Amino acid sequence: MGEIESTRVDKWLWAVRCYPTRTASAAGCNGGHVTVDDAPAKPSTTVRIGSRVIVTGHGTERVLEVARVIDKRVGAPVAVTCYLDHTPPPPKPEFAAPFLQRDRASGRPTKKDRRDIDKFRKG
Repeated sequence: MGEIESTRVDKWLWAVRCYPTRTASAAGCNGGHVTVDDAPAKPSTTVRIGSRVIVTGHGTERVLEVARVIDKRVGAPVAVTCYLDHTPPPPKPEFAAPFLQRDRASGRPTKKDRRDIDKFRKG
């Protein structure tokens, strides 16, 4: 089985599991959420080994370098070997008041919690 040299960016993004379907992958390209080598990508844009693909969406940005060109969807452990992830680490969250960090299932805020929240909001 010979290695392929290039493939469409929408097929590659679907194959390495950045998008759940090819339709979603093509929609991401058409929506301007994908760039290949610093140029906006159409679904038919070709990618080769060494191409830099940037995928934005849901408030995040992933910077991927093509390490292996595939056009068939593969399992997650194999998909990870097909790209090098150059995504910067997420920013650290800003300081939040301790009363704002509550357990999800802890119920309604107490009176003291409510006063603290009101005091925080008013500044």
